[in-house]
Amino acid sequence: MDFSPCWLNYAKVADQRYNQVYICCTEQDPIITNALYELKTGFDSMFGINSQYAADIDVDKLPGTLVVKVNIERDCDLHPEGYWLKGQAGMITLTAKTSRGILYGAFALLRKIQLGLAETDIDTKVEPSFPLRMLNHWDNMNGTIERGYSGNSFFFDNKQILFNERTRFYARLVASVGINAVVINNVNVDTTATKLITREYFDQLRPLANLFSEYGITLYLSINYAAPITLGDLDTADPYDERVKQWWKAKAQEVFSEIPNLGGFLVKADSEGRPGPFTYGRNHADGANMLAEAVEPYGGKIIWRCFVYNCQQDWRDRKTDRARAAYDIFMPLDGQFKDNVILQIKNGPMDFQVREPVHPLFCGLKQTNMMLEVQIAQEYTGQQRHVCYLIPWFKEILNFHTHCGKEADTVADIVSGRTYNQTNCGIVAVANTGNDYNWTGHDLAAANLYGFGRMSFDSSLSAEKIAEEWIKLTYGIDPVVVDNLRTILMMSWPAYEKYTVPLGIGWMVNPSHHYGPNVDGYEYDRWGTYHRADWRGLGVDRSSKGTGYATLYNEPEKSVYEHIETCPEELLLFFHYVPYTYRLKSGKTLIQHIYDTHFEGVEDVEKMIELMRQLEGRIDPGAYGRIMQRMDHQLWHAKEWRDVINSYFYRKSGIPDEKGRPIY
Repeated sequence: MDFSPCWLNYAKVADQRYNQVYICCTEQDPIITNALYELKTGFDSMFGINSQYAADIDVDKLPGTLVVKVNIERDCDLHPEGYWLKGQAGMITLTAKTSRGILYGAFALLRKIQLGLAETDIDTKVEPSFPLRMLNHWDNMNGTIERGYSGNSFFFDNKQILFNERTRFYARLVASVGINAVVINNVNVDTTATKLITREYFDQLRPLANLFSEYGITLYLSINYAAPITLGDLDTADPYDERVKQWWKAKAQEVFSEIPNLGGFLVKADSEGRPGPFTYGRNHADGANMLAEAVEPYGGKIIWRCFVYNCQQDWRDRKTDRARAAYDIFMPLDGQFKDNVILQIKNGPMDFQVREPVHPLFCGLKQTNMMLEVQIAQEYTGQQRHVCYLIPWFKEILNFHTHCGKEADTVADIVSGRTYNQTNCGIVAVANTGNDYNWTGHDLAAANLYGFGRMSFDSSLSAEKIAEEWIKLTYGIDPVVVDNLRTILMMSWPAYEKYTVPLGIGWMVNPSHHYGPNVDGYEYDRWGTYHRADWRGLGVDRSSKGTGYATLYNEPEKSVYEHIETCPEELLLFFHYVPYTYRLKSGKTLIQHIYDTHFEGVEDVEKMIELMRQLEGRIDPGAYGRIMQRMDHQLWHAKEWRDVINSYFYRKSGIPDEKGRPIY
């Protein structure tokens, strides 16, 4: 195998308590077949045995034997994708309502055994937290990946779809953490990818869709809104034009007849130059509903991204605000979208910055299906060259109270469907995988892939618990390894924030590739990515006296964000222009906080490196070498961030560091 098994290595467990395992199941379908295969593979590897399939076994007559009984109970009181694991001496029962539940339960059982639980300790009933648990891959058909930091695509190469051992292992990996939907191609659909919905690619797509289905995963495709022009002979993509409507209806019939297990389409429209309904004076509901009507007969869904920031502005304009764009465009359309349309809303109003407020659309929309979009591809958080464990941040987002007038008012409540009694909703991440041996470029970045899936299936899990699971499954249960890696992961996002951008301001990166410090890199561009620093202070006034963005939230957040004294300090510069001499709750001035945190961030990386060095000889040497190489780069780069940011603000403010440290 020319790729890492990641957390599916099924390493031999210390307690070799079973000399035989029997797996009993009376039902069969492709998903159950894969679940049973996974159980056998896992038990054989963990216990060094040749486990057996059997119709039934009397456990009392077989000491040292574990019997796993797999039962489908279609009338049981479980979610269709939920499972119930129940153990007693020598036996574990896995019960589910559907074969998907059996698959997720099988992976959960293997996870528990690897983590050291005996059968008598197992009694858990788990139901998925979100209906859709999706990965968006930004893979291009030439094999490149937009914002890809882990090699090239393992889905595409040279305009062809790849189908091989790695594809199957990918399905196993993501199914093992509960992912049930995957978009394989970039939302920025180029000319070749536009043809994925033509006969040229159906024969290549079908095996992939079938493979995914056998692991409980539904295939989705990103489509080009202008396909009637690009692929057809029309001169318009106007959603009100009957020819366009009929073109999409015919296309949907063709695609779903060839790939009946397709889930639907993901659309990025009227954003960053992508075509969309604005071209024809229509709105996003017009465009989305036209497509939704076309796929509705086949059970298809239209997932419509809300990343709409064609609100270009002059940098001298202090009233226009890119952060408001999606809210101002989509909020008036609440209740106008068809039921098989889901709005895919980014976690914050900008673009996956290291710290942003929760998107106000989650506070406002009440009659529209919503998905939360996060990014585990670390575009602005170190590009998988820095360790930056993002699950703690995602947990904060999910736990944010929107005060939308309902008792269940967190973002998690909304995108789970609990708040508004919806079923077409969920959570999605921009994927961080590629064809590197370790899948994610940085070995520790796999914690974000694993963590996103586990959090999506069971949002009650803490970020620390998820990290500990991943470490033990990947590197074993050596307490030094577990403690050190868990500490590194939990330190990493706060450390990255310290040595990069202060207090929620964002965007101090090099344009285009977005890597490395460049304080004014986006300061005068047309996309509204400003920090507004001058000799007196910095930050953007988004109060009611500024752009008014703070008023888009419900109370009490509206009032909290409105005033500099009550605004959470981690978001202070996002919402307010603040003088350098302003004193924070710590008693430090803003400028001293900037200096101190940037030095502290570098010190945190040095601590993480020391913790990692203590693991030499305790984990696989190849993994250790790769991680250390990345962390050495991270330390160098953290120092560059520190020095560039501190020097910039020293030169702007003229205020020296109280501690007399080198600032250039």
